[in-house]
Amino acid sequence: MAFMLTLVLFSSFAVQAQKMDQASKNIKFYGQVWDVVVNEGRVNVLDTAFADNVILHTTPAVNGKANAIAYYANYVTGFSNRQFIVRESLAQGNKVVKYWNFKGKHTGTFFGIPATNKDVDVVGCTIATIVNGKITEERDFMDMLEFLQQLGIMPR
Repeated sequence: MAFMLTLVLFSSFAVQAQKMDQASKNIKFYGQVWDVVVNEGRVNVLDTAFADNVILHTTPAVNGKANAIAYYANYVTGFSNRQFIVRESLAQGNKVVKYWNFKGKHTGTFFGIPATNKDVDVVGCTIATIVNGKITEERDFMDMLEFLQQLGIMPR
């Protein structure tokens, strides 16, 4: 009986350790992806990082890998001197949450908005789902009014 209890406890700890290990791997993977995409400007990395049916919960929603890559390409082509800094990351199961800071100078067209040559410095949070080493879903949260005010598009 004691042997069975020990076996059950050991199995439980092993499963928990495996989940924690996967969460750590997801944090590392997710952080590396956005470092390469935004800071290095290599959006093509998303071709292997995104699942084919990835969903970006924006307004309106962005569905599919090609559309999601085009969405993020706006940040790379719209801003120079980009800095994407992950301030904190947490993970549980297949979810990763990152608290981030984005800085850049608006020197190119960004979602149809001509360059304003204004600097932006905004913080936000993303909740992502990662399944089998692929990003399947993202929800970004940031103060869009502040962002548009920094771009000079909305009055303060």
